[in-house]
Amino acid sequence: MSTYAIGDLQGCLESFECLLEKIEFTPGQDRLLLAGDLVARGPDSLGTLRRVYALRDHLDCVLGNHDLHLLALARGFGPQKKKDTDLRAIIDAPDAEELLHWLQQQPLAHFSTQFNALLTHAGLSPLWDVKTALARANEIAAVLQSTDAALFFENMYGNTPTGWDDHLTGPDRWRVITNYFTRMRFINLAGELELNSKGETDKAPDGYMPWFEHPNRLSGDTLLLFGHWAALGGDITTPTLEALDSGCVWGGTLTALRLEDRQRITCDCAHLA
Repeated sequence: MSTYAIGDLQGCLESFECLLEKIEFTPGQDRLLLAGDLVARGPDSLGTLRRVYALRDHLDCVLGNHDLHLLALARGFGPQKKKDTDLRAIIDAPDAEELLHWLQQQPLAHFSTQFNALLTHAGLSPLWDVKTALARANEIAAVLQSTDAALFFENMYGNTPTGWDDHLTGPDRWRVITNYFTRMRFINLAGELELNSKGETDKAPDGYMPWFEHPNRLSGDTLLLFGHWAALGGDITTPTLEALDSGCVWGGTLTALRLEDRQRITCDCAHLA
């Protein structure tokens, strides 16, 4: 039995099927951990979501920013973008409600006791330990499964508050928690987010750094599994970090990390460039 953590699928169904074949994935024996952003940008978001849903009993998945954008659009919120055509195919599909209901039940963080590993889409706020992070993620999961879900999606978009405050309540609190888990790249010493920059780590805005270079990270020896930052190319040297987004949708590779031995298995995505 093997457990594979896989980076952002982003609608790249062909590459996902390639990877499942390459790792010889066996449902009921092996398990997948998916780092979110199942949909958007790739050629077949609907097919990818259907494939993931078909495997739902054999995987754990966290929400990414593109997954949340899909849910917001489906619930009547969010800015309409030209590139949302593929997401509309999901919303208009005959099985849309079944797929979207399942997606909305997924958390922002998943902890594996077996591997002492935390899976999130964008990473872990350096000012939160794992216990705190899971509590924050559970707050959002509870909102998404309550009558407040519409209020969440209506107020989900935005870059403020930029940092955490224990006194935050309601939509502001939900938004900053969600931004830490699904949009974070650069952060300052105070733990405030800079959400406009998307480049490589050496392109950090003045006063900011990649979240994983913060000198006071509280995650200890927990292995952090994350996607989201394609510019990293999946390449990171810190032993307690594994960057999973190797830029498949941009013509890079789709990566599966076997947690038992930290071996990486990839499928080439050059045809998508």
